Amino acid sequence: QVQLVESGGGLVQPGGSLRLSCAASGSILTLYTMGWYRQAPGKQRELVATIPITGGATTNYADSVKGRFTISRENGKNTVSLQMSSLETSDTAVYYCYARMRTTILIVPRDYWGQGTQVTVSS
Repeated sequence: QVQLVESGGGLVQPGGSLRLSCAASGSILTLYTMGWYRQAPGKQRELVATIPITGGATTNYADSVKGRFTISRENGKNTVSLQMSSLETSDTAVYYCYARMRTTILIVPRDYWGQGTQVTVSS
């Protein structure tokens, strides 16, 4: 069993900042990628940012957040953070932690998701 634990969501004013964190734990065999997706009301879930843990993939950002959001990995840990700055009302969404990994139980790679954390940008 694996777990993605998210923290850091909340309410912030436009122009403000928030930092999200996600920690992966459990029977992880290979962790390939971690990142964040978000889903706003009435919209599909969309990629925000991903960061490679293993392999040759590169950091990836949605065009809408480039220059404002930064994803990073805590050294030596299966933990990623998303530093969100210059937040806009359009950033309001449920943010979901994402991980692509293999586990000791299910050896083929697959996607895993956190429970989601609400980010609300409003004055």
